[in-house]
Amino acid sequence: MDAGGRTGAPGAARTDRLLVEILPKRRPGILVVTLDGELDHDTAEPLRKALDAASGAVRVVVDCSGLRFCDSTGLNILLRTRLRLLAEGGRVDLAGLRPPVDRVFEITGALRLFPVYEDAGTALGGNPRPA
Repeated sequence: MDAGGRTGAPGAARTDRLLVEILPKRRPGILVVTLDGELDHDTAEPLRKALDAASGAVRVVVDCSGLRFCDSTGLNILLRTRLRLLAEGGRVDLAGLRPPVDRVFEITGALRLFPVYEDAGTALGGNPRPA
């Protein structure tokens, strides 16, 4: 058991962290943020910082294909970023939602607020998945 009370096999990868990667701009004004891991209260700060730094972006594509979990903290960060970018004339798109994460967005009604794409490549091509 580690200091956080989590158990696991020795040498097993810890799942209580989030990797946020900002990909190089493929097009001016478009930022792709790739998430890998779990997004919750304890891991949200890197995403918050990355999205706060997205000022001036016309569009932010959040690639969630590596995201295994998202709680209300992560959802709120994305919703606040969406509102800020809308006020600046931009938008936030989601890509690659996996079933556990997709369900959180579905239950809360957030799926109606974001364009959602099968993957980041499709998002950059502009064809949202059907609702």
